[in-house]
Amino acid sequence: MKKETIAVGRPSLLRQTNALTLLQLLRAAGSCSRADLVRASGLSAPTVTSVVNDLIGAELIVALGEGESSGGRPPDMIRFNAGRDCIVAVQLTAGGLFFLLTDLSGAELERSEIALAGKKTTPQAISKLIGTEARRLLKKQKKAAERLLAMVVGVPAITNVDEGVVLSISTLEGWRSVPLRELLRKVVGCMVIVENDTNLAALGERFRGAAQREPSFVSIHIGSNVSAGIVLDGRIHRGAQWSAGEIGYLRLPGISRRQPALYEFGELESVVTSGGIVASWAESAKGAKGAAKDLDAPAVLDLAEAGDARAKKIVQQRAVIVADIMLNLALILNPGLILLGGCVGVHPVVLKMVVEELGRCEFAVPRIAAASLGESGVLWGAIAVALEAVPGLLIP
Repeated sequence: MKKETIAVGRPSLLRQTNALTLLQLLRAAGSCSRADLVRASGLSAPTVTSVVNDLIGAELIVALGEGESSGGRPPDMIRFNAGRDCIVAVQLTAGGLFFLLTDLSGAELERSEIALAGKKTTPQAISKLIGTEARRLLKKQKKAAERLLAMVVGVPAITNVDEGVVLSISTLEGWRSVPLRELLRKVVGCMVIVENDTNLAALGERFRGAAQREPSFVSIHIGSNVSAGIVLDGRIHRGAQWSAGEIGYLRLPGISRRQPALYEFGELESVVTSGGIVASWAESAKGAKGAAKDLDAPAVLDLAEAGDARAKKIVQQRAVIVADIMLNLALILNPGLILLGGCVGVHPVVLKMVVEELGRCEFAVPRIAAASLGESGVLWGAIAVALEAVPGLLIP
């Protein structure tokens, strides 16, 4: 265990700090003895015993009995009671709601999804659906409603995280300046955090994906839209107006000079995304004898990988643009890693062409890799955010 620094303050604050310290050490260790906590925390044995007894009484710690002896008296083993409570991650997309319920160690308990086709998608209707499904998942795990400690929701929009307000989702009904956190608090009764989905996907990759142990990196999502999650020194960089990473609005020479508009898609999104690829393929297939015209973006990318000349040209044009964006980000932020995700970004032919383009640069180019969590990245990032908030919820 790593030794922790203990804060000094009035008795009530000091006792809370001691409890938080021991709880965090136990969460990291899995199980250990009281003597291990004394050594790791620097607290006295009587203080550790007193705080541990309090935590056992609150069902936050489970006594495991005696462990193996190394020659003396067998140690009393304890562990964090990760199964006492739950946290839930929710991802909102234009087509559906996705849920992941875990215990307080991040171990998966339940997954589910709700298709939004044919349903009302107003903020109030979505909030009601989320609350109903969260209660159903808890009931399935035989957990009372108060055992849900936190909910983290990922949305495809610029989000004021401090106030829990979603600025705009153009694909859903009435989603402008929506106080989503307050709406959800009324239906779930627990702590609620609302965050941009690309930011959460980046945190998911750091939590259990391709960016583990990377303090500073950028995760670029290219699918039906394009955006980036920027992690600096282990923290999401959101910017002064919450729009850091909204690279779909970038103005690139020869491609876009249109001013960014909050309630419209960025010009770049009509070019490098799956929709842009499909449109270019359909245009190139006009008059081409025997050419299949109705292909989706993955099919065009597969053709390019197989050597089709027209498909390769379309993908190469996108690879040059993406490489330019990545180089600009690298020159400004100098991260150790840039990830490519989304159905377009993660495709091997895109990754290969982008790496080849960047290979011509002499400096500032970081390691380039594919995101590894796919569609689960947002949910696991939300779980990571919830887990970080858990100690303060357990010991207020």
